[in-house]
Amino acid sequence: MPKKTFFIILMCLGLTGLALWACEDGGSPANDANNINNVNNVNNVNNVNNTNNVNNVNNVNNVNNTTTLPTPDWTEATHGSSVDPDFTTVFPQESIQRFAITVTPEQWAILQQELDANLAGGRPTPGWEPGFVPCTVRYGDRDWYQVGIRVKGNSSLTATYSRGIEKFSFKLDFDEFEDTWPEINDQRFYGFKQLNLNNGFDDNSVIRERAASELFRAFGIRVAHTATAVVTIDVGDGPLNYGVYSLVEEVDDTVIDTQFTGDGNLYKPDGPAAAFAAGNFNEVEMVKKNNEDLADYSDVRALHTALHAVTRTTDPAAWRAGLEAVFDVQVFLRWLAANTAIQNWDSYGISTHNYYLYHDPDTGLLTWIPWDHNEAFTNGKDRGVLTLGMDEVNSSWPLIRFLLDDGVYRAAYEEHLRVFATEVFTPALMIPRYTALAALVRADAMAETAPRTFLRTPSDFDVAIDQLKAHVQTRQDLVMDFLGL
Repeated sequence: MPKKTFFIILMCLGLTGLALWACEDGGSPANDANNINNVNNVNNVNNVNNTNNVNNVNNVNNVNNTTTLPTPDWTEATHGSSVDPDFTTVFPQESIQRFAITVTPEQWAILQQELDANLAGGRPTPGWEPGFVPCTVRYGDRDWYQVGIRVKGNSSLTATYSRGIEKFSFKLDFDEFEDTWPEINDQRFYGFKQLNLNNGFDDNSVIRERAASELFRAFGIRVAHTATAVVTIDVGDGPLNYGVYSLVEEVDDTVIDTQFTGDGNLYKPDGPAAAFAAGNFNEVEMVKKNNEDLADYSDVRALHTALHAVTRTTDPAAWRAGLEAVFDVQVFLRWLAANTAIQNWDSYGISTHNYYLYHDPDTGLLTWIPWDHNEAFTNGKDRGVLTLGMDEVNSSWPLIRFLLDDGVYRAAYEEHLRVFATEVFTPALMIPRYTALAALVRADAMAETAPRTFLRTPSDFDVAIDQLKAHVQTRQDLVMDFLGL
């Protein structure tokens, strides 16, 4: 039995009163109530929604799905896996994407019950990995079939749930259920297997994720593409507006394939080991996103070893050479300068997550890839933010402390700060960009309503945009003062 089908059956067995679920097929000719092959016909022996069907893929007794899934909208250019990712179509910069998602009431109940079971206590159940349920995604005049959808996030997911807000972040996987429905084998969305819909938690402007990603890219840092999307979800009573989302590219899907070459190890560190503190290396927390079967962590272990080499204090030149043999130091320093200038507190130096490391075969070096920027451009709430000089950072965060204690690397960091604050993150460039993004999303942001919004009042949006515009001038002034310019 395919493992994904077995997983769905186990979910079904473990949920009281939910022995059956299905996702709509996207509105094909099979919806004719008089068609004996109709997937929605309650008398059809092959009906995927028929509770008596022994071949029903959603029936707890099903062991062999023989039902054909109609896919009338499928073309190789839109759904196939042989095409290159179409960034122009999927991530337009001056228009808004609109996705209509349909989930059956039974499948939505599964998603909701999973949230209740794992978040109702105020903290996520340890080790919980949100599960996918199937849905239909409609974009333009086409449907994508039996797409996997699940909630995503860490503290933001818990906080969204605890506040009673229904605007969750979602991950879409277009061939998650290909074992169950072979007709969608290697289904893609214009070349993309997975996409993220980030809900803009605590971001009343709903543009921070995009703005930060654009800044990193402009500063020569490889990062996921982003765009703006508006989402509706229909769970049986008609489509409901879920509001404005940041559409974000998946790093282990197309970022690596299109911005790098080869098949190097990709990690998403999460947990104490992600700080790279002395004696704290843990392979389990160096979460591999590819090449899992190889169980080879020698590259990230080599970074830990080089970072903590005794030559750091006895022979700095040798220490730098050893570190630069395994880690792209300048990329990290460039990111550190940009990240600190814009104030992005939910990242390395305060949080032990929200970055990837990729072992680039072209250079042989681990390269830093930033992730998750909805908390950028703020003062960091109760956790604060790092100062430009970062004198408060201790050896618990050695990628900052050790590098900035070295005169050569300190000078490089300060030069990156200068360039970023005078050529990239400037009022002359950012205020018009904020104005343009605000004009793009304002009507849709204002159309959000409780419980599917983080805005308490519509005016919160305009206040947040004004704060962003004031923030860039304040931060540029502070950088210039810090550098004595």
